[in-house]
Amino acid sequence: MRHGRKNRKFGRKANVRRGFIRSLAVALITYEKITTTEARAKELRPYIEKLITKGKNGDIAARRLIAARLGNQETLANKLVDDIAKRYDGRAGGYTRITKLGRRGGDASPMAVIEFV
Repeated sequence: MRHGRKNRKFGRKANVRRGFIRSLAVALITYEKITTTEARAKELRPYIEKLITKGKNGDIAARRLIAARLGNQETLANKLVDDIAKRYDGRAGGYTRITKLGRRGGDASPMAVIEFV
Protein backbone atom coordinates (compact mmCIF):
# COMPACT_ATOMS: atom_id res chain seq x y z
CA MET A 1 0.00 0.00 0.00
CA ARG A 2 1.17 3.50 -0.71
CA HIS A 3 -0.75 5.53 1.84
CA GLY A 4 0.45 9.13 1.83
CA ARG A 5 3.20 8.57 -0.72
CA LYS A 6 2.86 11.17 -3.42
CA ASN A 7 5.87 10.42 -5.59
CA ARG A 8 5.60 8.62 -8.90
CA LYS A 9 7.69 5.59 -9.77
CA PHE A 10 7.72 5.86 -13.58
CA GLY A 11 8.45 2.13 -13.75
CA ARG A 12 12.06 2.69 -12.66
CA LYS A 13 14.18 1.80 -9.67
CA ALA A 14 15.06 4.53 -7.17
CA ASN A 15 18.52 5.45 -8.45
CA VAL A 16 17.42 5.42 -12.10
CA ARG A 17 14.38 7.54 -11.20
CA ARG A 18 16.61 10.03 -9.39
CA GLY A 19 18.80 10.37 -12.47
CA PHE A 20 15.75 10.69 -14.66
CA ILE A 21 14.35 13.61 -12.66
CA ARG A 22 17.83 15.15 -12.61
CA SER A 23 18.04 14.99 -16.41
CA LEU A 24 14.63 16.65 -16.71
CA ALA A 25 15.82 19.40 -14.36
CA VAL A 26 18.99 19.90 -16.39
CA ALA A 27 16.94 20.19 -19.58
CA LEU A 28 14.56 22.69 -17.99
CA ILE A 29 17.40 24.88 -16.70
CA THR A 30 19.19 24.70 -20.04
CA TYR A 31 16.23 25.48 -22.31
CA GLU A 32 13.91 27.15 -19.74
CA LYS A 33 10.92 25.42 -21.37
CA ILE A 34 10.40 21.72 -22.14
CA THR A 35 7.59 19.57 -23.45
CA THR A 36 7.08 16.31 -21.58
CA THR A 37 4.30 14.17 -20.19
CA GLU A 38 1.99 15.64 -17.60
CA ALA A 39 3.10 13.22 -14.86
CA ARG A 40 6.77 14.03 -15.47
CA ALA A 41 6.10 17.76 -15.36
CA LYS A 42 4.18 17.43 -12.10
CA GLU A 43 7.00 15.42 -10.56
CA LEU A 44 9.66 17.87 -11.79
CA ARG A 45 7.95 21.01 -10.46
CA PRO A 46 8.70 20.62 -6.70
CA TYR A 47 12.27 19.46 -7.46
CA ILE A 48 13.05 22.57 -9.53
CA GLU A 49 11.23 24.99 -7.23
CA LYS A 50 13.20 23.82 -4.20
CA LEU A 51 16.43 24.39 -6.15
CA ILE A 52 15.36 27.93 -7.11
CA THR A 53 14.41 28.73 -3.52
CA LYS A 54 17.81 27.51 -2.40
CA GLY A 55 19.47 29.50 -5.20
CA LYS A 56 17.86 32.76 -4.11
CA ASN A 57 20.26 32.74 -1.16
CA GLY A 58 23.16 32.82 -3.61
CA ASP A 59 25.99 31.83 -1.26
CA ILE A 60 28.67 29.26 -2.05
CA ALA A 61 26.98 26.51 -0.02
CA ALA A 62 23.78 26.90 -2.04
CA ARG A 63 25.74 26.79 -5.30
CA ARG A 64 27.48 23.59 -4.24
CA LEU A 65 24.23 21.94 -3.16
CA ILE A 66 22.53 22.87 -6.44
CA ALA A 67 25.52 21.63 -8.44
CA ALA A 68 25.37 18.33 -6.55
CA ARG A 69 21.64 17.97 -7.28
CA LEU A 70 22.32 18.61 -10.99
CA GLY A 71 25.12 16.08 -11.35
CA ASN A 72 28.04 18.38 -10.48
CA GLN A 73 27.39 20.72 -13.39
CA GLU A 74 28.82 24.00 -12.14
CA THR A 75 27.75 26.04 -15.16
CA LEU A 76 24.11 25.08 -14.74
CA ALA A 77 24.25 25.78 -11.02
CA ASN A 78 25.69 29.21 -11.73
CA LYS A 79 23.03 29.87 -14.38
CA LEU A 80 20.30 28.91 -11.92
CA VAL A 81 21.67 31.12 -9.13
CA ASP A 82 22.81 34.11 -11.20
CA ASP A 83 20.11 34.29 -13.88
CA ILE A 84 17.02 32.32 -12.99
CA ALA A 85 16.84 32.80 -9.21
CA LYS A 86 17.48 36.55 -9.53
CA ARG A 87 14.24 36.93 -11.51
CA TYR A 88 12.21 35.74 -8.54
CA ASP A 89 13.57 37.87 -5.69
CA GLY A 90 10.16 39.35 -4.93
CA ARG A 91 8.27 36.07 -5.37
CA ALA A 92 7.71 33.60 -2.54
CA GLY A 93 7.13 30.56 -4.74
CA GLY A 94 5.43 29.38 -7.90
CA TYR A 95 8.37 29.79 -10.23
CA THR A 96 7.15 27.33 -12.86
CA ARG A 97 4.04 26.98 -14.98
CA ILE A 98 2.59 23.75 -16.32
CA THR A 99 0.42 24.17 -19.41
CA LYS A 100 -1.49 21.09 -20.51
CA LEU A 101 -1.41 20.12 -24.16
CA GLY A 102 -3.32 17.46 -26.05
CA ARG A 103 -2.55 13.79 -26.04
CA ARG A 104 0.50 12.30 -27.73
CA GLY A 105 -0.21 10.55 -30.99
CA GLY A 106 1.63 7.31 -30.35
CA ASP A 107 0.30 6.22 -26.97
CA ALA A 108 -2.24 8.94 -26.05
CA SER A 109 -0.24 10.12 -23.04
CA PRO A 110 -1.33 13.53 -21.77
CA MET A 111 1.38 16.03 -22.66
CA ALA A 112 2.34 19.29 -20.95
CA VAL A 113 4.80 22.16 -21.23
CA ILE A 114 6.71 23.16 -18.11
CA GLU A 115 8.42 26.54 -18.16
CA PHE A 116 9.66 29.28 -15.87
CA VAL A 117 7.11 32.04 -15.20
